[in-house]
Amino acid sequence: MEINKEKYKTLWKIDTPSDLRKFKPEELDIVCNELRQYIIDVITSVGGHFGANLGVVELTVALHYVFDTPKDKIVWDTGHQGYPHKVLTGRRDLLPTIRQLGGISGFLKREESQYDVFGAGHASTSISAALGIATARDLLNQDFKVVAVIGDGALTGGLAFEALNNCGYQKRDIIVVFNDNGISIDPNISAISSYFSEIFSKRSVSSIRDKIWNATNIFPRFGDRLKEYLSRIEGGLKSIMTPGMLFEAFGFNYFGPINGHNVLKLVKILYQIKNLKGPILLHIMTEKGKGYPPAESDSTKLHAIGKTIKKEQVAIEKIDHKKVAPTYSDVFGNAMMELMEKDERIVAISAAMLSGTGLLPLASRFPKRVIDVGIAEGHAVTYASGMATQGLIPVCAIYSTFLQRAFDHTIHDCALQNLHVVFALDRAGLVGEDGPTHHGTFDLAYMRLIPNMIVTAPKDEQELRNLLYSAIYHYPGPVSIRYPRGKGVGAELGGFETIPLGKWEVLNHGKEVAILAVGKMVSNALRARDVLYGNGINPTIVYARFIKPLDTELLWQILENHKIIVTIEDGTIIGGFGSAIAEFIAQNNFENKLKILGIPDKFVEHGTQDELHSLLGLNPEGIAKMVSNLVSNLAQSKVYSFASNK
Repeated sequence: MEINKEKYKTLWKIDTPSDLRKFKPEELDIVCNELRQYIIDVITSVGGHFGANLGVVELTVALHYVFDTPKDKIVWDTGHQGYPHKVLTGRRDLLPTIRQLGGISGFLKREESQYDVFGAGHASTSISAALGIATARDLLNQDFKVVAVIGDGALTGGLAFEALNNCGYQKRDIIVVFNDNGISIDPNISAISSYFSEIFSKRSVSSIRDKIWNATNIFPRFGDRLKEYLSRIEGGLKSIMTPGMLFEAFGFNYFGPINGHNVLKLVKILYQIKNLKGPILLHIMTEKGKGYPPAESDSTKLHAIGKTIKKEQVAIEKIDHKKVAPTYSDVFGNAMMELMEKDERIVAISAAMLSGTGLLPLASRFPKRVIDVGIAEGHAVTYASGMATQGLIPVCAIYSTFLQRAFDHTIHDCALQNLHVVFALDRAGLVGEDGPTHHGTFDLAYMRLIPNMIVTAPKDEQELRNLLYSAIYHYPGPVSIRYPRGKGVGAELGGFETIPLGKWEVLNHGKEVAILAVGKMVSNALRARDVLYGNGINPTIVYARFIKPLDTELLWQILENHKIIVTIEDGTIIGGFGSAIAEFIAQNNFENKLKILGIPDKFVEHGTQDELHSLLGLNPEGIAKMVSNLVSNLAQSKVYSFASNK
């Protein structure tokens, strides 16, 4: 996109934060206005995270204005709020490339900039990382400030509270900015509470308070009683006017809440607390989507937007659903609605992703049985496991990449006890523009290795319905159902059908080559077959809906009747479905030629799903080319005997 630099005259004077610090404080409002408008103009054209970034414009400007970055370290939680930070730290001109193949990341990324102190895509990591940085500073006798910015629901995560507790114990110099946009905590806000915080942030007042406290020691008879009264007065004021007592209990010196969209006030209080000793918590109030009416009115929908949304729109573009397949998330949500209507034992659990997992419409229909536990995936799994012990049927709907955070809970609290919990893993495989922090490429491997766990992946929308129904009513113990982000293949939707446990399906009977495909890759395999027909190759196509248990009966037949076996999965090659087939071949002394297609041993960058599949050879053309080469190489080697069991 073309950028009208004349529209952002002030912003275009800022190449680094040192340029920002040349401005007078009263000029910062102009910087904020241009920065916010620049983000609106760019992101409504190219797409990206939206509401959270608009909410931290003033905070970002204030932080880089007050602190000497990059010497001072700012650690951002959940990097989707990092766009203003990127603009002010040398990536202004690159913002139009954000989340595009070859462009800058939509999250914080250490390889991208020295200002990106700690990478983040998952939530609740900032305080732990910042404390680690502060510890390194102290052990190495260095001198710089460390600031952690947390918010947008991230304070509901258990890791954040573990870090708060440890900060209070270690008492290192660290500042935590709690960006409260109404998602995590809804405190009492008033002018006097802001005034109270500002007063107590001043060293002179802190000194006076300390002197009064110490003076009570000259009254041996009444001193202790007076101290008690003074503590009650101060504590009472804080508990009435602010939620600060919670953070003070963790050992923090608390200031706030203050208006997070008043840049001058932010600059003032940051200067005041900058050199205070020990752990400091600054609580600011912001509005997600600030400055863009559609985002202000619906921050959930406009958390992130596609490039089709233009700034003059007041809502997301209307889609003709008669012509477009539903998303897998919507199919899952609708199926859950039908099942929960008929069975009160079914409970849906989400970790701050009701909307993303398709459960939001169910929350109003079943307020007691649709439960959002916040950004606490480990708790969600153990919580569901507890339900399962009492005869409920919990369905945990969690993004594949986020369930990684609950790996121990899945093993220890669920699978070890063989509890019947259904894991609905949304966003499995390559998710696209969100990149490596959000790609769901490891679940096949990490779920497959867990005893008692059933692992399955539907090839289309109706199969998702069938597998969900079967998992709830016909499969024992824990069950994992993984499905991709985005729209389905357009399968006709009907009722529910029971799928026999561990049974695959042959979609095309061929010879010599057998392609075993998982989930989303089934449709790519079928399209590759059409290309292969033109090359005189007719492969057998198998829909391997179960990764665990394998359909060993069918697999045995395939191995006896095909020279070449190709497995295709949109998950890591190491430990995934292909590995399971390799293990079976080795254990049973087969000698087939095996080719495993999937995600290589690396973190895949951001780009559209189609672009990434093409780069990795997982698109139909890439699959067809690879199979053709295998057949050609086999013919040239003159190895014609069928593989056989020894």
